[in-house]
Amino acid sequence: MIKSILHHNRTFVSRKAYEPFVTDKFPEKKLAILTCMDTRLTVLLQEALGLKNGDAKIIKNAGGVIPTETDSAIRSLLVAIYELGVNEVMVVHHSTCGACHMSYKEFKPHMLERGIPESTLAEWEEKGIADWLEGFHDTEASVRKTVAAIVNHPLVPKDVNVRGFIIDSVTGELTEVFE
Repeated sequence: MIKSILHHNRTFVSRKAYEPFVTDKFPEKKLAILTCMDTRLTVLLQEALGLKNGDAKIIKNAGGVIPTETDSAIRSLLVAIYELGVNEVMVVHHSTCGACHMSYKEFKPHMLERGIPESTLAEWEEKGIADWLEGFHDTEASVRKTVAAIVNHPLVPKDVNVRGFIIDSVTGELTEVFE
């Protein structure tokens, strides 16, 4: 697969197909979006929100969540706010998210099958892997929790507007989640 991607990339660059996407590092709309890494959202999210390349910083992870106050998603949001001029944040979870059913209990047998030693898993269990790999079971509640994690973070300025939404993974319809 990577070989065919590299071939495509050489063709893409030689045709100068990148030209419509040229922009700078600053988000034109001063917007950051924290969302899920789900492949259904790769193009759908931007199209459904009317965003073009360069309009927003889009931060993706499994579930679009902030599990800890030092998580990489909050780090990325802080960079977007302080270095790139972001003043609005959208938290966008989606329907039928796989993180709704994610758990260490489900992952552990697969990890063992793929050669991760039981002793390594035991070490990680002591570090709290069960909590770290736990998903969520209520999408609206997860949106509220993630919005609260941003709004209440001691390093996020109070003038940053943060709102939460759920996007339909098929139609792209956006529904706001209120507190």
